Amino acid sequence: MSQAKEILKKIKKLDIKTKQLVDGIITGNYNSIFKGQGIEFSEIRDYRAGDDIRAIDWKVTARFNHPYIKEFIEERDLQVYFIIDISGSGSFGTNISKKEKSLEIIASLMFAALRNNDGVGIFLITENVEKFIPAKKGRKHILQLLNFLTTFTPNSRKTNLKKSLEEISKIIKRKSIVFLISDFIDNSEYLKPLKLLRKRHDVIALRIVDPREREIPDIGMIELEDEETGEQILVDTSNEEFRNSYLRLIYENDSKFLSSMMKIKVDTIPLLTEEDYSTSLKKFFKRRNR
Repeated sequence: MSQAKEILKKIKKLDIKTKQLVDGIITGNYNSIFKGQGIEFSEIRDYRAGDDIRAIDWKVTARFNHPYIKEFIEERDLQVYFIIDISGSGSFGTNISKKEKSLEIIASLMFAALRNNDGVGIFLITENVEKFIPAKKGRKHILQLLNFLTTFTPNSRKTNLKKSLEEISKIIKRKSIVFLISDFIDNSEYLKPLKLLRKRHDVIALRIVDPREREIPDIGMIELEDEETGEQILVDTSNEEFRNSYLRLIYENDSKFLSSMMKIKVDTIPLLTEEDYSTSLKKFFKRRNR
C-alpha cells in the first residue's frame, strides 16, 4: 500500500511540475504544428489570404486560372506515440538519471497532447518492444500510462533500436506524431528503419544525455561499467591525453549523430539531464511553427 501511495505521489508531483511547461508548449503552438487532416471533404472554394497553400486544388486552379482550395468540415483527431528506450543505460545520471528526466519530459508532452484532445500511446523498448499500449484519449488514460512507466521493470537491459523500430513500423498503421526518447547509445543500424518510420509519420527524436557522459573529470584511477552489458574497464582519468581523446570522440559522435538525423529529416532535440528542458522544448515548437 505504501508503495502505491508513493507512486501516486510521484505522478501527482509530475502533473504539478509540468503544468507551467504545458501552458508554454500550448502557447508555443503545439496545436497548430500538430494538426489532424480533414477526413470529410466539404467543398471547393476561392483561396483566401491566410489559407494553407497545401490545400490548393491545383487541377481546378489550372482549369479556371484562379486559386481554389479544398475545404474539409472537420479535422481528424491526432494520435501521439512515445517510443521510450528503457534499456540499462537510462539508469545513469549525475544528480538525476536519464530515465527520471525522460519521465518528466514525457509527462509534459502527454499533458500537452491531453490539452489538445489527442490520443496517446506508448512503446517501451530495449532490444525488443517490451510493451505496447495503443493510443487513447483522456486524463485517466494518461495517468495510467504514467503509472505504468514508473512501475514497469524491463526483461532486458540491452538496446536494439533497429529491431524495435522495425517492429513498431508494422504496428502503427495510421499517420501519427511519434516521439522517440533515447540516449541513442546503440550500435545497431537503426537509421534505415527510422527513415522508414519518418516517411509514414511525423517523428521527433529526443536525445537524453548526462554531462558526465560528455566529459570525464580528473579524479585518478576509476572503474567504468557498461550499464547494459556489465563490462568493466579501469581508466586513468588523470591522463590528459586520455581525457582529450575521449572528448574528441564524443564530439565526433555528436556530429555524426546530428548529421545522420538531418539526412533522414528527423527533427532532433538534444536534452541534458542537468538543464531545464522547458526552454529546449519551447524553442522547438516555436521553430516548427515558423
